[in-house]
Amino acid sequence: MAWELRQNSDSDFGAIALLNVLPRLYALEQAQLATWAARARNQIGDGHLPDYIPRLAAADPNWLAVHIQRLDGNVYMLGNVQQPFVLMSVMKPFLLLFLLETLGERIVFERVGTRPSDQPFHAVSQLMADQGFPRNPMINSGAIALAAMVPGQTGAERCETLRQWLNKRAGSHFVLDEATLASVRSLGNEANRTIANLLAQAGYLDNVETTLDTYNHLCCLSSTVSDLARLGMMLALPRPEIAPDHRRIVNALMLTCGLYEASGEFAVRIGLPIKSGVSGAMIAVVPGEGAIAIYSPALDSTGNSIAGLYLLEQVVQHLNLSVFS
Repeated sequence: MAWELRQNSDSDFGAIALLNVLPRLYALEQAQLATWAARARNQIGDGHLPDYIPRLAAADPNWLAVHIQRLDGNVYMLGNVQQPFVLMSVMKPFLLLFLLETLGERIVFERVGTRPSDQPFHAVSQLMADQGFPRNPMINSGAIALAAMVPGQTGAERCETLRQWLNKRAGSHFVLDEATLASVRSLGNEANRTIANLLAQAGYLDNVETTLDTYNHLCCLSSTVSDLARLGMMLALPRPEIAPDHRRIVNALMLTCGLYEASGEFAVRIGLPIKSGVSGAMIAVVPGEGAIAIYSPALDSTGNSIAGLYLLEQVVQHLNLSVFS
């Protein structure tokens, strides 16, 4: 497995001067990470690929990539770091951040709540129990409601608006994966359609078809773990162009809701803001220190990367990175 440690000019070097102690992430050693990654690979056989999306089902389950970015500009990269993947649900916190920045908290939280869910990310029953009000932005109902708020006449226009905003703010290079979008569009996806119809009936979106197309486009934004880590850095460190309250809100909702119904369990075991997606992508924010991006496409029963969570837990526990430490 290839290993690389290098300097990255994207980060804010001046931020380190504000710290009185060496950040815990700096204790990471190359040999440790390689050992943990090898053990994470052993977990892959217990996972599965999401066979309901043909392009995702065609992924190699043995792919594993990690990119850890520190605030001083150093990055650790391991594994299949050049392998592109689509964000899927990992786009949700950044959709929320975009709307908080452009529309404000009051308007956003008129359309979506902040409570954790104990049901799967695409559960229709959860939305029905909540009388059509999406429980939080990290599950499908919340993200679909938010997708309706992105400016633009079509799904493609709305996706392009968010793509350009993310790439400009994070210095990333996300593109739309047209092949995966076609694969997603080939499916009936009745759960999301039912969710959108319930949202429309409750008055939280106007055009079901445009909103679903927007949501599908956003899920198919694609790049590598390096760019995913750059997104995470927007939430890890203060930036003049991002309101501190908005960064705090997104991190809090990732911590409480980012791993679906398993969020509470991993808040105890890991204790970081995390968001996963069914592509096998995962981003973890280490507030004040950096970001950890992982890609490994085999999933556990909840829809989270099985090797990714194992690897992340090893890093966090050994370096004592939990926000509750």
